[in-house]
Amino acid sequence: MTDPDMSFAYFLRLVLDAIEATGIDYLIGGSVAVWAWGEPRTTRDFDLVINLPFEAIMPLSQELEKRDMLVPAEIILDLLIKPQGDLPINAIHLYTGYKAEFFLLRYGDTYREMALSRRRLVDLGPPLGEVYVHAPEDLILNKLRYFSISQQPKHVRDITSILLTMEKELDMDYLDQWADYLKVTEIWEEIRQQAIGIEF
Repeated sequence: MTDPDMSFAYFLRLVLDAIEATGIDYLIGGSVAVWAWGEPRTTRDFDLVINLPFEAIMPLSQELEKRDMLVPAEIILDLLIKPQGDLPINAIHLYTGYKAEFFLLRYGDTYREMALSRRRLVDLGPPLGEVYVHAPEDLILNKLRYFSISQQPKHVRDITSILLTMEKELDMDYLDQWADYLKVTEIWEEIRQQAIGIEF
């Protein structure tokens, strides 16, 4: 696909096609997951968590290349075996500049393992169809983590939109427990209190 006017949603479908062809477990996070639980906003980045076994490294690289995203297998392997850090695998579409960031499930990452086990299958409509996304609670927690690091207000907006949309459907005990585990309780309480018109 070499059309520079390709829609972002079509790019998402290309990435998911590559993942599904490889047969690896994934979940969509970031602003795209907010489409399922809150107020959609414009983005050019696509965040995913993937459980990538060694034997799937080369197939994933090949499937991405078929779709005009060049991610050499040795780069994927290097990131997979790094003992520290959380650098994503970046897959940039050659003709549009759209980017997918693959965050790897690593041994001992209790939170990410839990989030992957709680992923939800939702229908985001054409061209995406049914896809796996963060459960709303885990999406909030993930955004709390990244806000604590970056202080980017987009994360607060996303969290607030999920709170406004989901209201009493959220598992607040789960959120409180994991906010404490991730050391983001203070930020969580502040955002929760500032969410307009919400009573828990």
